[in-house]
Order: sequence, then structure tokens, then C-alpha cells
Amino acid sequence: MKIQMNKFGVKKLRQHYPLIQADDIAVDLTIKSDWVDFVDQKGNFLAKGYLGKQNKGIGWVLAWQDETINQAFYARIFAKAKALRQTFFNDETTTAFRIFNGEADGLGGLTIEWYDHYAVFSWYNDTLYKEKNKIVAAFKEIYPEVLGAYEKIRFAGELPESLHIYGKEAPEPLIVKENSVNFAIYLNEGLMTGIFLDQRQVRGLLVDGLAAGKTVLNMFSYTGAFSVAAAMGGALSTTSVDLAKRSLSKTREQFEVNGLDLATQKIHVMDVFNYFSYALKKGLKYDVIVLDPPSFARNKKQVFKVKNHYGQLIAESLPILTEEGIIIASANTANVTLDKFQQMIENEFVAAKVDYKLLDTKRLPTDFHVSQIFPEGNYLKVLIYQVKQSSKFKL
Repeated sequence: MKIQMNKFGVKKLRQHYPLIQADDIAVDLTIKSDWVDFVDQKGNFLAKGYLGKQNKGIGWVLAWQDETINQAFYARIFAKAKALRQTFFNDETTTAFRIFNGEADGLGGLTIEWYDHYAVFSWYNDTLYKEKNKIVAAFKEIYPEVLGAYEKIRFAGELPESLHIYGKEAPEPLIVKENSVNFAIYLNEGLMTGIFLDQRQVRGLLVDGLAAGKTVLNMFSYTGAFSVAAAMGGALSTTSVDLAKRSLSKTREQFEVNGLDLATQKIHVMDVFNYFSYALKKGLKYDVIVLDPPSFARNKKQVFKVKNHYGQLIAESLPILTEEGIIIASANTANVTLDKFQQMIENEFVAAKVDYKLLDTKRLPTDFHVSQIFPEGNYLKVLIYQVKQSSKFKL
């Protein structure tokens, strides 16, 4: 099937931009899911790919030449992606990382992660999922060392959201390493595994001593990965806060698999904004505050969106931050640019009349391969600030 692009779509494809948007197409689109050739207004071939309902755009380009998309094609792109990550396979201190990152590795709509010889596929639309047999067969060809694999279904439909698909089943928990820190992972518990691998570099800073001798508050803590990294890096104490009830047992488990004393680690199951008020009333202060919210969250009282409400997190953090404290501010959304995110944070510092210095900036680690043609793929932004709330700040 051929899909004609308008002049804007033609320009994008000639620049090898891989995401197909509805307003790039010249005609009213009735086909929502199909494998297609994209052509210009004269019918000349531009690219080959597919259309499929997903959370961004309406499809992806897979090939810029008129070639067959088959098992051999998938095997080639898996082999190329594997070669890019060879240093990770050789690193005994880290056994969990991303081995295939969607469009940047040549196949928008699929990511694959490695958890110590087990693989987890994440599918983002039904069109590509229909190619599952060919894709998995190609993957097995390139990764014979994988012991077993699971899949996560991240698009709407009737399929179970998590399923074991081949090979051995992983132990529960599966213990993986990151920066020599142990993490307990569950590969078949819903969409999540127990750790977000894109934050490895930030946790590495904590392991290396960013919070050594300091008190740490970890907001939206999930399974407490930042807290564990801080504790392993010599933090005096950690406090983890998350609204999900499962966070209590999951966080305790992460400390335990590292032999850490739970007596110096506090875990609170509550809304983070309620915790800000609680800490203020109790006169609690923290040397390091980690703010890593989901891009969208809802509680009984309000809806939280990073693009609208992140400044509120900064404002509420300052009264419970020590005089020369550190804020680790993270956003994992593509619809807020790095400049906009930095502005949101620093506007709150200015409003509060505090002095601040940007110590470090982190984006996605190299296993989360990003295409220069598709900068939206580099969604993660982490800004680390030191804040002084009294006399003029000088470092």
C-alpha cells in the first residue's frame, strides 16, 4: 500500500525523520494499521514503514530504501544494536540495561531490555506486534545466550499486559547488578520490573558518594532505587515516599538484598505533597532531595503533570532542604524541553530568593541510544542543583 505525503511530510522523510504524524499525510487517512510505502506527491518512493495506533504519532519509518521487511531485516538491526552495546555486556558491575531502543535502533514501536541473560520486549502498537514471530525469531538468532524472554503490551487491547514468551522463566526475584548495587527484579509483574534503567547514571552519582554523610529524601520513590544507591554510597539515612502501597515491601526488599540496615531507612506510603506538609510540621530537613515524578499522576485531590506542576515540587522542597542542600530534579517526558524544564526550576529559586548553582546535567545513558534526527527520543532530563538559602552563594 502507498501513502502520499504532503510537502511537510516529504521534507521530514527526506531528512530521515522516522515518526509519521497525521498532519504529514496528503490525503484523509482511512487506514489506521498497515505496512506501507510512503511516497511524494508525484508517487516517488520515500521510505517504507507502517501505520499503527500508539501514544505518539501514527506510525514509523523502518527503511529508507525499497527493501523487504522480513526476519533477515530484523536480524540485521538487532546485530547492529548489539554491537553498539558491547561494553555493557563486558561490564560485570552492571547486568541490566537496554539493548534495543526503538526508532534510534531502527524499529520504532519496540524496546528490549536485558536483565542478566533474560530479555523483556515492550510493544507499543498492534501493527508491529503482528510481526512478533519474525521479530522474536530474529532476536533469538542474534541473542542465543538469552535464557528466557518476557513481553509487555503497552497499547490498548485484550492482550495480557505481561507474559513469558520463550525459554526459561526467571527466578523471582531475579537479582541484577547496577554500578555493583543489587536490585531485586520481577519480570512478570505487570508493566514494571522494579527499576527504571534510564536513571542508571544518576544512581551512579549517588553510589559514588554524592550523598555520602548526608540525609536523603526520595520522593515518588517507587521501589526505592535512588535510596538504595544513596545508602550504598554512604548516606547517613534515607527517607522514601510513594503513594503506592506496594512501595513499602518492594523498597524494604531492595535494601535487604544489599545487606543494608533498615533501621536507618524510613519508608512512607503517602502522597508526596502530604509528606511535604508533614515534614514541615515536624521540622524535618534533608541534605539531598530527589524529585523524580511520573510525567502524569493522579491522587484523590489533584492531577499532577510535569509540564504544569513541577515548579510546585521545587517550591515545596525548599522549606525542608538544609541550608546548602542538593536537589536532584528529574523529568521523563518528551513534551518538556530541557530549557523549559530548567526555567521552571530556576523560576522557583528566584521567587524564593535563594542562591543556586547547577552542578550537573544528565540525559539518557548510552544504552538508551538516541537518534540526532529524532531528539524527542532523548526524553530524560535530570538537573542537579546546590541551593543556598541564606548568605550569598559562592562555590
